[in-house]
Amino acid sequence: MTLTRDHARTFAQMTLPNLTRRWPFKLDQVIQGPADVVEPAVLHPVFHGSFDWHSCVHGYWQVLRLARLHPDMPEAADIRVLADAMLVPDKIAGEIARFDRPDGRGASRPYGWAWLLALHAEAERHDAPWGEALRPLAEQLAAMLGEYMGRMTYPITVGTHFNSAFAMVLALGWADGRDAELAAALRTRALEWFGGRTDYRGWEPGGDEFLSPALTVASLMGRVLEREAFAGWFTNFLPHTATAAPPALFEPVTVSDRTDGKIAHLDGLNLSRAWCWHGIGKALDEPGRFADVARRHIDASLPHIGEDYMGSHWLGSFALLALGGD
Repeated sequence: MTLTRDHARTFAQMTLPNLTRRWPFKLDQVIQGPADVVEPAVLHPVFHGSFDWHSCVHGYWQVLRLARLHPDMPEAADIRVLADAMLVPDKIAGEIARFDRPDGRGASRPYGWAWLLALHAEAERHDAPWGEALRPLAEQLAAMLGEYMGRMTYPITVGTHFNSAFAMVLALGWADGRDAELAAALRTRALEWFGGRTDYRGWEPGGDEFLSPALTVASLMGRVLEREAFAGWFTNFLPHTATAAPPALFEPVTVSDRTDGKIAHLDGLNLSRAWCWHGIGKALDEPGRFADVARRHIDASLPHIGEDYMGSHWLGSFALLALGGD
């Protein structure tokens, strides 16, 4: 499956209203005193929609990418109007100030930071001032991410927002061509943390995961290693893929309650697995090798992403990744 105009319109129609929907909102904030008790739009002048900061960030990434890939769809004009109003220096300055707070270096780390870098990279591809407006925030979070990765002794391999490998994939996409020092540090860390891992036998899926710990690592290593080296690493890491083992990585997961925000994460897992399987096949120079398993994962969740706000406020971005929008 690939991204179609109909997909693009559906995702845009679902996501655009959420970007400015202020309530409900889940803050990632440590209250230092009474003055800190403010509404989200004060703390986050731009990214105060879509339930939480990181979802709003990648929601903007999603709609900008959709507008670039399908510039003639009717929703593209609305996307440009919103970006012109929100992605401006004075509002971005408020976002920068949020990360200058005492708790800033832990807020939305590393998932939201990496998505902000992806948003900046996308914004720079448009004939608009959005990329330049976002640049100071991107550089701030890139520096914070590099410092954070430098302090980490061990990677975080859960399938939620704290996952190290997923953030590193997004950050590498920004750092290459923009920040050679960060790009080199991320590659070094990837090799240190994951280069020697073999015969993966982790327990997946977890009940609230939207990322596969195994496949995000493989996706990262496919970007770090040359094709031949990656092929050898992948064979050692997942030695039984020819027989679709371990089975848990090949079978789409079941989502029992899409009104439960944590259980709804599992639709994201299906979609992010599809994205990873496509990327792994591409890195192996065998683009069709995992096409069927990717398609089955997409089919399991794509029809359901708009059924409840617990999914609709964020799943469009992962559907876009799954359909080749990265």
